[in-house]
Amino acid sequence: MNDRLVSLAELSATDEEAMFELLCKHFNGVSRTQFAEDLAGKNWVLLLDSSERRLLGFSTMHLGPAVVAGSTVNVVFSGDTIVDPSAWGTPSLFESWISAVFRLNEATPQTPLYWLLIVSGFRTYRLLPLFWREFWPRHDRAITPRAKLLLDGLAQERFGGDFDAATGIVRFSRPQVLREELRAVPQGRLENPHIRYFLTRNSGHVRGDELVCLCELSETNLSSAGKRMVQLGARRNAVET
Repeated sequence: MNDRLVSLAELSATDEEAMFELLCKHFNGVSRTQFAEDLAGKNWVLLLDSSERRLLGFSTMHLGPAVVAGSTVNVVFSGDTIVDPSAWGTPSLFESWISAVFRLNEATPQTPLYWLLIVSGFRTYRLLPLFWREFWPRHDRAITPRAKLLLDGLAQERFGGDFDAATGIVRFSRPQVLREELRAVPQGRLENPHIRYFLTRNSGHVRGDELVCLCELSETNLSSAGKRMVQLGARRNAVET
């Protein structure tokens, strides 16, 4: 598989159409207008292709500075993100994504970088404990005051009245809902405390409710698995260049 990081201005009409078609295969309630509006608010797109140049996954994102309570931070906000089930057995999208984000942030390395994401599927939430040491919210500890301030401030700025600070949930008037076969929890996965927590904390995920999550993107916050992914990405980039 191959990855491509392109700016929104460089995204071709062909790639945009393939993204929309892939999203429609996995979510109910997707409209062309809504997809275009979400895409217009991003500045980068990561594309994952098969060897035959078939689109297997993508992630839209907006990376830029934000000021919360007088502090400047860099924030990457994930928009539409999907991986075709045929590529679920590979970490390629995450490996490419984190490598791309770290490269994009090289211009301001002294500014803290945070990942703001909204999650309606347990598989996406499961990436947080898999690749990061600290993230919010989580089942085993309360959110810190600093993280709460950042999460609420960033979510309020981006989602306005759709965000409920008391629950940490974003509820859109036109939600995109994962198809039933993709949101079903396989037998045995409920034994995972992170998955149980997500399903309890965001009980409305079956209706498209989104749980707002926050994670600092730094090398010191990477888990052992996350460090391996970054190292693999660095080696691959070195070979390609």
